[in-house]
Amino acid sequence: MLISEAARETGLTPKMIRHYEELGLLSSERAGNGYRMYQPQDLDTLRFIARAKDLGFSLTDIQQLTSLWRNHRRPTSEVKQLAQTHIRHLETRAAQLLDMAAKLRQLAEQCHGDHRPDCPILDSLEGACTHAEAKGDDKARRPPGRAPEKA
Repeated sequence: MLISEAARETGLTPKMIRHYEELGLLSSERAGNGYRMYQPQDLDTLRFIARAKDLGFSLTDIQQLTSLWRNHRRPTSEVKQLAQTHIRHLETRAAQLLDMAAKLRQLAEQCHGDHRPDCPILDSLEGACTHAEAKGDDKARRPPGRAPEKA
């Protein structure tokens, strides 16, 4: 099966399939014309990789998981440890995203969203620049493209 057919069967792009091959996650045979040829077990590997990516595993984790998947004498403790570590990472990231959403929601509720130029959202984002302003750098508060105000 050619790479275009493998891509169609797995929902991956040919570029991603080549990348996974470069990482050593799978290998293909070459036909006489130099084209990559994939076997049914290669499609199984590509689907395994795609499902692991869908769960947010990093390529490093996927390399480990693929190796463990192929090793039928593997200790499941290693697989479980990888999964639990990833779960903790996902939960931390989810908490961070929820915190960001709550902060932005609060700012959006404070914004009038009308013709007035005052905007709590922009003011909050600008607040990160106030340390430069305290040092006398008026460029830190000035929007891009605006000249300094004359006193």
